[in-house]
Amino acid sequence: MVTPVIQSDKSVAEFEPPAGRHAVPNSGRMADSIYRCVLFVASATILAIVLAIAVELTIASKPSIHQFGLRFFVTDSWDPVHLKFGAMSFILGTLYTSMWALLISVPISIGAAVFLSEIAPSWIRTPVSFLIELLAGIPSVVYGLWGLFVLTPWLITHVETPISNDKHLNHLWLFNSPANGSDFLAASLILAIMVTPYITAVSRDILRAIPNMVREGSLALGATQWETIRNVVLPYARAGIVGAVILGLGRALGETMAVTMVIGNADSHFNPALFSAGNTMASIIANEFAEASIDLYRSALTEIGLCLFLVTMLVNGCARLLIYFTAKDVQGGGRTA
Repeated sequence: MVTPVIQSDKSVAEFEPPAGRHAVPNSGRMADSIYRCVLFVASATILAIVLAIAVELTIASKPSIHQFGLRFFVTDSWDPVHLKFGAMSFILGTLYTSMWALLISVPISIGAAVFLSEIAPSWIRTPVSFLIELLAGIPSVVYGLWGLFVLTPWLITHVETPISNDKHLNHLWLFNSPANGSDFLAASLILAIMVTPYITAVSRDILRAIPNMVREGSLALGATQWETIRNVVLPYARAGIVGAVILGLGRALGETMAVTMVIGNADSHFNPALFSAGNTMASIIANEFAEASIDLYRSALTEIGLCLFLVTMLVNGCARLLIYFTAKDVQGGGRTA
């Protein structure tokens, strides 16, 4: 049986709603315009603050820039008495301690995040998550005091002295300095403890935001829970985890008080041995800025702050590019069939 097609003589225009029924009133348009302006001003304010910081640091650093030029970044002589300044050892100390902090912290943080989001029962997940977030809120000076009175003596007794007395280990370049306690090792451990809550909390939130259908699909195909985590969940969350690691790196680069209290604050040449004392860009500013009475001395310290600012901006920029390409690769945009 063929159903007859009923044709209507009414034009399409007759079915359109009357003009003005869904039109946006002028007051609504004005509210949208005001809202866009407020958002633009807020975004521009953030950009203006960043530019203002860069300009102010550059202006305050002019005497040092004119006096030393690029030599400031490639020499490590720091002599306030004779007004000879070079920041290379501080730059290397900052990058060195941050590198070791991430090497220690990232496996622990990602493992804890995977456990809390994929494996732990709810009665464990909630209190442990609260404790991790509590660690992120502890002031850095408290970490420094704990490192000074607890971590440093423990390292000297149980780690550095046994290694220094071992005839096979004390010849390695990592351990060829005497046991010190206040050194790169203590600073790296403090930084690792401080950045672990940030990386763990962000990674946990990223993993918990993954749709359950992704896990269910993998399990339905016969994969075990570990195979699902390794081959499906972690690759799916890779871009977010990279962002969490970069957030931890930014935290480690700019840490001041805790590092200043345990790193030893030596202005000598950079020594990569973990048991040797050193300095970072943030710690040298915190230690000497108050006593810098000479303009060139103060300008050199300000230039170190400018260098730290530029390093942080460069790291964040590289992180954004890395996250972009990682997310593109996960979504399939970076591969061809």
